[in-house]
Formats: sequence, structure tokens, C-alpha cells
Amino acid sequence: MLDPNNHQGAFGEDYVRVLASAAGLVWSTDSVDVDGVDLTIKKPGKTPYGFSPQISVQVKTVSRPRFQRGHLVFPGLTHKQFNQLAGPHFATPRYLFAIHVPRTADHFADAVTGAMTLRHCGYFLSLRDRTRFAVDDTKHTVAVHIPLGNILDAEALHALVAGTPR
Repeated sequence: MLDPNNHQGAFGEDYVRVLASAAGLVWSTDSVDVDGVDLTIKKPGKTPYGFSPQISVQVKTVSRPRFQRGHLVFPGLTHKQFNQLAGPHFATPRYLFAIHVPRTADHFADAVTGAMTLRHCGYFLSLRDRTRFAVDDTKHTVAVHIPLGNILDAEALHALVAGTPR
């Protein structure tokens, strides 16, 4: 049995994998997390935007979210994690995905005849326009504010990968 933190994190990544499948996209993981990328998501084949466009994502979960002025306030990125997402100098666009999950694992999902529900909601944010911290500090954290309109669903995920966010 997974401890609660690992269970919550695994569910967050699985939430994103389900959305990728629903959007007709494929996902992969690196054999070792060396640069803060949890998942790579791509649209296979030729598209109007190039061949196999893709994004890299860092998936975080929050079970006790704080909302402020139309934003989800995610408090838990270390300066190192922030730097792994911030700035324009990545070959592949990078995003933070924050998944609001239930406080207890027995509420993560429900299945009934004809439907499955995953709880609660995912949000996305690009930090491309943000300035990196001078030091990759793992002790200090920074809060990021994710607009509540940046809901991560299959349509939004497809648009992010295609390079045409709505």
C-alpha cells in the first residue's frame, strides 16, 4: 500500500494520463527524473504545427487548495522546481499541472454503471514568462497563482500540445 503522499501523487499523474488518452494523445516518462519532468505528452504524426508536437509537464497535487481572487494558489514549488519550468529557453514547452484531489484516497474515483468520475479538477500554468531564481534552492518555496479559467480537460490538453492554448 502506498503512503498517502505517494498515493496522492500517483493519482495526480494518472489523472493527467486519462485526459491524454481522452484527447487522443500519447504520454511517456523518462527512466529517471533528472529535470523535473513527470510526463511528456505528444500528438503523434504530422500536424499543421509540425511533426509530433509535444509538451513536458510537472504534475503537482493539492488536497487542501487555497483560492484567491480567481486563482488557485499553489504554495509548494521549491525554487529548483520553479526554475525547471520558468523561462523561455526550453526546446519543448513546459507546464505546471496542479491537480486538486480529495483529501482521502477513497474519494479519488467512483465508478457506476455507464460512468467513471475522477475528482476533483486539474489546472495548468506556463511559467515561460517568469524569471528564474538565481539559485536552484530546494529549501525555499514560492507560491504560484493559477487562473481558475486554466482548467485542464481533454480539449485544453490537446490545445496545449498543439501550441494553440485557448
